[in-house]
Amino acid sequence: MSSFTAVPVLDFSLSRNENTKPTFLDELRRTLLEVGFLYIKNTGIDEDLVGEVIRLGRAFFDLPESEKMRLEMKNSPHFLGYSRLGNEITKNATDWREQIDLATELSVPSPSEPRYRMLRGPNHWPKEELLPGFRKTFVEYMNQMAELSTNFTSLVAEAIGLPADSFEKYYDASDESASGTKRQDKLKIVKYPDSGELGEQATGRQGGEGIGLSTFNSYLLQATDHKGLQVRNYRGDWIDCIPIKGTFVVAMGRGLEAMTDGVCISTAHRVISPPAGSGPRFSIPFFQGVSYDATFESMEVPEEVKALKQEIVRKEGGWKDEAEMTFKKGGRFKHLGEATLMNRVKSHPDVGEKYYPDLLRIVREQERAEKEQSVDKPGSGNSLGVPTTTVTTSEEKTDDAPTTTQIEGRRRAPTIVVELTPRNQPGYGEDPGPDGSMERKEAYEMRKADAAPDVVRVIER
Repeated sequence: MSSFTAVPVLDFSLSRNENTKPTFLDELRRTLLEVGFLYIKNTGIDEDLVGEVIRLGRAFFDLPESEKMRLEMKNSPHFLGYSRLGNEITKNATDWREQIDLATELSVPSPSEPRYRMLRGPNHWPKEELLPGFRKTFVEYMNQMAELSTNFTSLVAEAIGLPADSFEKYYDASDESASGTKRQDKLKIVKYPDSGELGEQATGRQGGEGIGLSTFNSYLLQATDHKGLQVRNYRGDWIDCIPIKGTFVVAMGRGLEAMTDGVCISTAHRVISPPAGSGPRFSIPFFQGVSYDATFESMEVPEEVKALKQEIVRKEGGWKDEAEMTFKKGGRFKHLGEATLMNRVKSHPDVGEKYYPDLLRIVREQERAEKEQSVDKPGSGNSLGVPTTTVTTSEEKTDDAPTTTQIEGRRRAPTIVVELTPRNQPGYGEDPGPDGSMERKEAYEMRKADAAPDVVRVIER
């Protein structure tokens, strides 16, 4: 086996025929183990509907500024609504994009429910007279995508030797809720201006590449022909994931990776922003909903599948389990909702300031501690002693991606490193060993993560 050099395209219609389904599952298994990214075609999603989704999604950004500001996310404790250009934060850096977040329409939870359930709730919709058909179109699209994502996830389970319904227990709320027990899927409509439109305003630092989202799968509709989405293979090469008409790009999430004990890999990916003069890039990702009451623990994946995964690891050399501690038994958070709420407050501090000021204070304290830790470390420019340099970096976490921009420096472990070599590797403190306590293991992993740089491309000067 060798590192993939192209993102596979799977024909979803093969899964609907009992004669061709085994072939589809074999291809899906290889893709889950080796790539973690794929296109699916012939999905059954209405083509005319997809065309309207693209047309209306692009038209949204032409609405009057007053209407977009009426829909602003900071007016929603559920983190739904419009975000202005540069309003969201990823990895402590400004993301230069404009977007609206939508979700399955649900009622507001009651005050007596767990606080993290406030992530569920109603949308902010544009006025019908200003954008006729927008609400109806996106409600129908999310309904069809919900069915597709449910079917696909059942096929993922079958592909790795689990019962088809293995993941269904993670969809719905565990207790009655004023917002109902129906799962809430999410969707974004995102506009990335080209670098010429951004001009000199986007001179701040941007984040590194993404490692997937925190749930099961995402389904990306690339709404323009811009080449830019890239996936990293085992060797560290970036593979183009170009727009293909009639397909969705499916990315495995970290939650799925953690639950399958690393068998379904969540792959690093990024976006190279549109060059000057090419016009804005539009992206419409859909995120399969998972109950915020869920606790993510490893499932019983068949040993033969685990063995196949380990064979790939040995031959490729360098793969490691990227699943966040959030999803592991004994992790920092008990429920997915607790972790998600903290992440949303960090990404949207204006919403946090208005509705979750106590959580925003915690986020700010963590950021100050990270900054102080970075300043205290030896070396010029960053924690590994690598001189700061000006590079271009960008990312796409499938749900969102900062624009490519010139940056200088980094406040914690460097996003930009010029050819890291084995020499002068940092120490992580005492190895907890196989019998160490969960607390010691977590602390060790956190120290190691802090010392490790993000991986980005280097610009030759």
